[in-house]
Amino acid sequence: MATAAVHTPVKSHSNIFSSKHAGGRVPLTPSPRTRAVANHSPFTPPAPARRDPEWQAEKKKQGNASRGSLHDTFSSMSLSTTKRSTSPPPAAKASAATSASPPLRLDLGLSDWNLPGASKPTTLKKARSAKPTKSTVRINGDRFIPSRSATSPTAAMKANHTRPGSRSSTHDCANSSDDVFGPDNSNQSSGEECEDYTSRKSPKSKAYEASIAEAVGLNLGTRILAFKPAPPESSKPIDLRTQYNRPLKSTISAQTRRRILTAPERVLDAPGLLDDYYLNLLDWGSSNQVAIGLERNVYVWNAETGSVSCLLETTPDTYVSSVRWSQDGSYVSVGLGTGDVQIWDVEEGTKLRTMTGHDSRVGVMSWNKATLSTGSRSGNIFNHDVRIAEHKTAELLSHTSEVCGLEWRSDGAQLASGGNDNLVNIWDARQMTTPKFSKTNHKAAVKALAWCPWQNNLLASGGGTFDRQIHFWNTTTGARVNSVDAGSQVTSLRWSTHYREIVSCHGAPDNQLTVWSYPTLVKNVEIPAHETRVLHAALSPDGQILATAASDENLKFWKIFEKKAGAASSSSRTATSGKGMTKQMTIR
Repeated sequence: MATAAVHTPVKSHSNIFSSKHAGGRVPLTPSPRTRAVANHSPFTPPAPARRDPEWQAEKKKQGNASRGSLHDTFSSMSLSTTKRSTSPPPAAKASAATSASPPLRLDLGLSDWNLPGASKPTTLKKARSAKPTKSTVRINGDRFIPSRSATSPTAAMKANHTRPGSRSSTHDCANSSDDVFGPDNSNQSSGEECEDYTSRKSPKSKAYEASIAEAVGLNLGTRILAFKPAPPESSKPIDLRTQYNRPLKSTISAQTRRRILTAPERVLDAPGLLDDYYLNLLDWGSSNQVAIGLERNVYVWNAETGSVSCLLETTPDTYVSSVRWSQDGSYVSVGLGTGDVQIWDVEEGTKLRTMTGHDSRVGVMSWNKATLSTGSRSGNIFNHDVRIAEHKTAELLSHTSEVCGLEWRSDGAQLASGGNDNLVNIWDARQMTTPKFSKTNHKAAVKALAWCPWQNNLLASGGGTFDRQIHFWNTTTGARVNSVDAGSQVTSLRWSTHYREIVSCHGAPDNQLTVWSYPTLVKNVEIPAHETRVLHAALSPDGQILATAASDENLKFWKIFEKKAGAASSSSRTATSGKGMTKQMTIR
């Protein structure tokens, strides 16, 4: 009875784990087609149910018994870790099954679904690289710790530079990672790299390096970056004074190094000077005399003798609105508040003629030989030929507000005008009906106009309080070639005849004079000039002294453009009070 009881389960067990396919000798894995219908995954096998009565009885017996150690539990079980490649043939397996109950099989690291339909016994071999680059600590889990001892530059440096008395460098290099991560075969092939560099040199190389070191005076036993030995001495004595006391080549030009006086050379009283931005009441003639309009009077100050004379006094119903010297320095034109223009002979002290035509005050005038251009408050510009009775020769109608700036070019080819309508007009002398160019860049009234003395087609213009800009124009093409923000109201501009510079006069808040280099527009000096805004400015005939007038009733003279040493005084003129004047035209 016991034999029959044992024989029947063995049959059923062999039907589960063996097959007669392929000669009945090769154990096959269960086919996915025979799996339970409830298991929908083709990759996960169902847990087989154990139907062995003896195994069930043994399990029940172990459960009823007192619980022992884990070692006792595994000892009571017959474990089979034999892989598929070492399984016995079917005949031997059948004979063993008849004599004993089938043992419990645990296939470690191998799945029953890995080799479907295999016809030969297969063995699972662990893949190993011929020369691993990294050693790995294997732990039961998905975590690994890489060893970088083979690729670490510090490990190689430590192996090459071992301290005396320690273990050999070859031993340290080969076994540096064994203590922690196990042996690393990658370092075993690099034994030569762990040796000292000097031990691998040939005798010829050592002799050559020794000769080179002796020639340059170096000690091979010292470190390269530790320059403790003294530098080699020069064959010639070095005089440090000649090396460091040489004059340096200056990058600053002579213009910026020159000294500019910030104090006026002379101060004169100018009582009754009208505080009106649109008027032009100061001019310095070529005869070295200064004309200034004070309310109803025009005074002339002779710079050679220092004498002052009153040239004229107007009627009580008008005032002096502008004064301007003729180019020869013999006549002064005076604009009045009624719109009339008078011409006076300074040498004789007599009025030559009065020209009418404007219906409002004449705030600005400019001479071009025998032609006098006048601008009025109504925006009209008239050209007068003072040699003929019918003096008005042209009307320039473009400005819509008061004309406060008017300048002829030195060659008389162009006329520039600026007005309270924020316009800068450039007129061609050959065609005066319309301006050649009309510029609208300024945002305030344009009073300051100046032609460059060394470049005829270069014009500078300055704007009022709400503009504060100085623009530079190419009057041939009409292009704006440069600009600078002056920082305050620009009331006057004057070019230097000795330097590539221009001086600008300003209003509030500083009421200063500013000297600019051109074309760099670097601010060379800034001089606080008056207590109130600088209204008018005029340059002396020699181009050295600038005269300024303000509503603080002061007329000041500044030596800004001092003549260079050794320069010829080409522009100086000999003039005395009423003598030496050259009258180049006859006024009728």
